[in-house]
Amino acid sequence: MPQYQAKVFVTLKPSILDPQGRTVERALSHLDHTNVSGVRVGKLIELTLTGERPEVEAQLAGITRDVLSNPIMEDARWELEEA
Repeated sequence: MPQYQAKVFVTLKPSILDPQGRTVERALSHLDHTNVSGVRVGKLIELTLTGERPEVEAQLAGITRDVLSNPIMEDARWELEEA
């Protein structure tokens, strides 16, 4: 049975304040990286799934929507590659 490596990227929606991103941005500025702005912090989740691609894609979409992200506050996208 085929095996797939998935990467799920979750970030806060642009309308949601990102205090962690602001903290990183301030730290970068203090380190003389004054040309950096608009820092947003997110998360990367890696998974390995086994099965036929259409079923794995549907499963991954559901996992991303229902478990790994909060669709009210976060945007999420995923990539899937054969392992």
